[in-house]
Amino acid sequence: MYTIFQRKEISEPALFSPSDTTKKVDGFPEVCVSTFSENIIGKFSSLDAAEKIAELYTANGMTPVYKIRYKDTDIAFYQSLVGAPACAACFEEIIAMGAKKFVLFGSCGVLDDEKVKDNIVIPVSAVRDEGTSYHYIAPSAEIEADTHAVQVLEHVLIDCGYSYVKGKTWTSDAIYRETVPVIQERRQEGCLTVEMECASMLAVSKYRNIPFIQFLYGADNLSSDTWEIRDLSLYGLSSAEKYMVLAFECGLLL
Repeated sequence: MYTIFQRKEISEPALFSPSDTTKKVDGFPEVCVSTFSENIIGKFSSLDAAEKIAELYTANGMTPVYKIRYKDTDIAFYQSLVGAPACAACFEEIIAMGAKKFVLFGSCGVLDDEKVKDNIVIPVSAVRDEGTSYHYIAPSAEIEADTHAVQVLEHVLIDCGYSYVKGKTWTSDAIYRETVPVIQERRQEGCLTVEMECASMLAVSKYRNIPFIQFLYGADNLSSDTWEIRDLSLYGLSSAEKYMVLAFECGLLL
């Protein structure tokens, strides 16, 4: 019996598609931005300029989709669900609604504190230690980010005057199974960070041919002998405007 991890080619066709479950939304913005922080989304959705335009539905409940006007351009935004399968499924449905370009940002665990500290992280590739990406792209140890997307993100960060570091991220399915031996192994392979979605989102974007940018900011520290929670409990709220504006700018340039 072959699983998705052994198959050399992606199986086609799918029995049903996102357009079978999600209706296209008239006038849906071409650019969509998302993050995992409820606090950040709540802060921006409460602005007078924000307007709810759609909803995503799962058995866990409803997720509102908003739009806001930024530099004479409508941009959609919503809160992504944590974990590769849920995050990718919402991404698929947002594409079905009408999004053509996508920017995602969120926190990450730090594997190399010396390089990551106080920098925004540009993932140039992701180790595929999750399962979702294998349903979209043939098996491989890693998946690379689009070169143009990396260049756009780098340009925006330089233009805004923010320090950054480029490197590899480790996408894992199990937050409580980031074991000491594997952390050391990933560090030796050059991974700067660990998170739960990047590999899958890169795979979906490549499969659907959607320009996609993701950037990360460090939260908890896994690079020492003792785990440090650091900013993990705040979920980026202290820099909400900074991250959202960066995402908006990236969306405009994609």
